[in-house]
Amino acid sequence: MGYAVVFGEALVDLLDTERDGERVYRQAIGGGPLNVAVGVTRLGGAAQFVGSLGDDVLGGRIRGFLTDVGVGLAGAVTAPTPTTLAVVTYAGPEPDFRFYGEPPSYSLFGPDDLDLALLEGADVLYCGSIVLAKPRTLAAARRAWSLAPGLRVFDPNVRPRLLDGPAALDGLREVVAEFAAGAHLVKLSTADAELLYPHEPVEGVAAYLRELGATTVVVTLGAAGAVLAAAGADPVRVPAPKVNAVDATGAGDSVMAALIADLLLDGEPDEPAGWVERVAFALRVAGLVCESPGGATAMPTRTEVDRRFKP
Repeated sequence: MGYAVVFGEALVDLLDTERDGERVYRQAIGGGPLNVAVGVTRLGGAAQFVGSLGDDVLGGRIRGFLTDVGVGLAGAVTAPTPTTLAVVTYAGPEPDFRFYGEPPSYSLFGPDDLDLALLEGADVLYCGSIVLAKPRTLAAARRAWSLAPGLRVFDPNVRPRLLDGPAALDGLREVVAEFAAGAHLVKLSTADAELLYPHEPVEGVAAYLRELGATTVVVTLGAAGAVLAAAGADPVRVPAPKVNAVDATGAGDSVMAALIADLLLDGEPDEPAGWVERVAFALRVAGLVCESPGGATAMPTRTEVDRRFKP
């Protein structure tokens, strides 16, 4: 089994919570791509995180955490800037992210920073998330996308707070179309779909992305499961298991992690039914993540998933 290169951001989340009657912020290592890399590793795959990390104590903690869980850092670089903070508050079903730090520590990775040997040896390349909004990291993602010899997976993971008006949203929509056109797998959330393609049903969004060129598209629907659009079949809905959810942080990232881990293990399914089975497993992974607080730290092993959802 080979490895996945996961390109994107790593940062520190400050999660709004309450302790002893006071509002406090709980510190957690985060970033969608970092969560994906950790999830792949916990599910038995090999992952290399590629991106820029701050040169402060928090950046060191991120490096230490990734090393401890087995994520490779051969393609990561250290940038001379403090680690970006994401303050996460809750006022509805979707968390609200506000980002602090200028320049963002994740935005200082350029095309020339890519380790080409690492990239060319990968079986899977993941690109996506908020690095798409920064010219330097977008250029690096484009170069990686063009050079990757293996399977390419994409997740826009949109953060509306980072979009400065309609023009920025239009620009992101063009970037999403560009990457989707060359993707073997696209995963996005209902929130992503509603922001990028308002008033379009999720089945229509999935079909549209396939028309652009994506081989397989998965749209997660939270507790309602996911919509799957695979080659040779109409979009179908895959139900999620019933769980006792306490924290949805990282749930969508865990779906992507599970799908990547299975791509590393067995490649692309030959039939649409194979994709249904894989999405169903990924939703079980996400369900277990939702039953524990935290994002990256909640990523489970296959044994833990099988034990929780045994027949």
